[in-house]
Amino acid sequence: MSVMTQYDLHTHSTASDGSLSPTDLVTRAKAQGVTHLALTDHDGTEGLEEAAVAAERLGISLIPGVEVSVSWHGATVHIVGLQLDQQNEALQNGLRSLRDYRRTRARKIAERLDKAGIPGALEGAGKYASETMLGRVHFARFLVEKGHASDMKEVFNRFLVKNKPGYVSGHWATLADAVGWIREASGQAVIAHPARYKMTNSKRRRLLAEFKSLGGEAIEVSSGNQHPEEVRVMAKLAVEFDLLASCGSDFHSPDNNWIELGKMTTMPPFVTPIWTQWQ
Repeated sequence: MSVMTQYDLHTHSTASDGSLSPTDLVTRAKAQGVTHLALTDHDGTEGLEEAAVAAERLGISLIPGVEVSVSWHGATVHIVGLQLDQQNEALQNGLRSLRDYRRTRARKIAERLDKAGIPGALEGAGKYASETMLGRVHFARFLVEKGHASDMKEVFNRFLVKNKPGYVSGHWATLADAVGWIREASGQAVIAHPARYKMTNSKRRRLLAEFKSLGGEAIEVSSGNQHPEEVRVMAKLAVEFDLLASCGSDFHSPDNNWIELGKMTTMPPFVTPIWTQWQ
């Protein structure tokens, strides 16, 4: 009896802001019926080696990936890279610069929380972070632990978004840099969850046009917890801009029970899935 192929091309582990180790992530993906899994941690590839060992043991095809943070015309967008040469020097130098910036930003977040009467945030968030990546999610977990909010959603709304005590704006890679690093590493650049960005339709179309002109190849037509109508709209944009279609749950944690590995709205049949280009 043949096994149905199931792709999930956008996931996170404890190497960035996920709550499962790379091994546990792959194990859960196997249990959920995923056959092809991309680990796309934020601004780093440190989890790929461990994930590859687990994937080989469990019979899952692991696609080496990353999710790069980008600042574009006042918006923060994310570019996923798939099928990367993770040893590529240009890619790793670029990712290293983003992680250095994350550490600087983390210190500023901690300073602002301290002024708001919450001391020890840098050390507290560090308990939840990997050695290479410290981000807002780790501060959020610390704030929940200390009783400043009941859950992650509340803590972001009260402390970590614009005009709140712990907010520090992000200054990330340029779109050209992100796509360039991925292409240098022989990877394919994908716009992550394009329906999620708070931008007008015309601005989203400008993003797609610029991304395509820089050598970007795909958009996530289907992402975790996405309405079917949004999937159809993103699929039409993929066709219009001659982009391949990707799909990914953007899984971070079992605690987010509305997002699960391998569980996305089926992509319409008129798009060209990115994996059809793979050997």
